[in-house]
Amino acid sequence: MQNIKYILSLSFILLLGCNKDDDSSLSAEEIHRQNLETIQDYLDSEALTAQSTPSGLHYIIDEPGSGEERPSISSVVEVMYSGYFTNKAVFDATSDGQTVEFALANVIQGWQEGLQLFKKGGSGTLLLPSSLGYGAFPPPGIPPNTVLIFDVTLVNFR
Repeated sequence: MQNIKYILSLSFILLLGCNKDDDSSLSAEEIHRQNLETIQDYLDSEALTAQSTPSGLHYIIDEPGSGEERPSISSVVEVMYSGYFTNKAVFDATSDGQTVEFALANVIQGWQEGLQLFKKGGSGTLLLPSSLGYGAFPPPGIPPNTVLIFDVTLVNFR
């Protein structure tokens, strides 16, 4: 079974390498601009309105959470999440009702910035240009320079 997963992963990577729309010749600024256009197209197609930060993070706060405090970069956060592409294909998620804990300083920049917008119990959506995600060198299963979307709930932090 492990060999099948390896072959499928390798096939996926090779398929990506043969993509006619290879963006390896584009500058970081051009990729960022294209990512922002992709995010806006997604928001328009879903009839969503998001706020954005200077870095290009787009976010929608469904539930701000309670209390006055928000996590800081030095916090350990407990979250539930689902990560997907603009075509809605899920690439990662916590199991139903399960949470995961991690040091906020140890995750991608979009999470570092975005989770600090919520209070305990807050939830919403983070739309990340690739520069705030995995950029040109993502883990297996995520194409290079891809916009990532996360539905997140900040369960707790310390």
